[in-house]
Amino acid sequence: MESKPPRHPAIRRRALVLGSAATALGLAAGIGIGFGLDDGSPGTAATPDVPAAAPAALVVPAHTTGKDGTVIPYGRAGAPVTLHVYEDLRCPYCGLFEQELGGTVDSLVASGRAKVEFHLAAFLDKRLGGKGSRTALGALGAALNESPALFKAYHSALYAAQPEDETTDTFGSTGKLLEIAGKVPGLRTPAFNKAVKEGTYLAWADKVADAFYTSDVTGTPTVKVGDTPVAVIDDSGKAVGADRFTRQVDAAAAAR
Repeated sequence: MESKPPRHPAIRRRALVLGSAATALGLAAGIGIGFGLDDGSPGTAATPDVPAAAPAALVVPAHTTGKDGTVIPYGRAGAPVTLHVYEDLRCPYCGLFEQELGGTVDSLVASGRAKVEFHLAAFLDKRLGGKGSRTALGALGAALNESPALFKAYHSALYAAQPEDETTDTFGSTGKLLEIAGKVPGLRTPAFNKAVKEGTYLAWADKVADAFYTSDVTGTPTVKVGDTPVAVIDDSGKAVGADRFTRQVDAAAAAR
């Protein structure tokens, strides 16, 4: 699990030599590990086709909720359980969660047992260098504006395309984001292509990332039912089984 760095600019960020697996183990055990790199830390630079800055105007995709549309709902509005899912698209443990438990989440949604509210982050750009979390989030906004179903399919496709080395800023390239989108039937509409190329939803992506910073969540991936955390990574750094995940969701829902 990846932990987010301190938000307050007056706090000097310490560079701790801790591997991602060690971080995941600590957080899975309920130990909050906060660490990050200075804002000027080195990393793999984003590719030149990333827009230099977000458009001045905030453009909020359709199918969002919350202030400035920073929450992305997925599933039936009347579902009895809401899974609050916190992720950063460059986070390898988020990729593991999607790979191992994404199908289980989809089944819960399809059956009407649960719905999802996605809260997405971009703190790994600052830690690792590059702009991939932010740029991919903006592209997801373009997919969401098309439809929630295309958003979810693109969300899965992005995680499937994560580079083996998390410092590689694959998602910093808008060309690569469009290439991945080509694997999702029906997504590469002229409007989607234009929005990704022009960074239409980057200002919205910044709002979404800022909302994550104001939450009490300290790392990704995090899943909650109400205020009750649902473990997705076990003490060995592996994804929990589908049965354990589902039992936790049911127990948290029954306790509310």
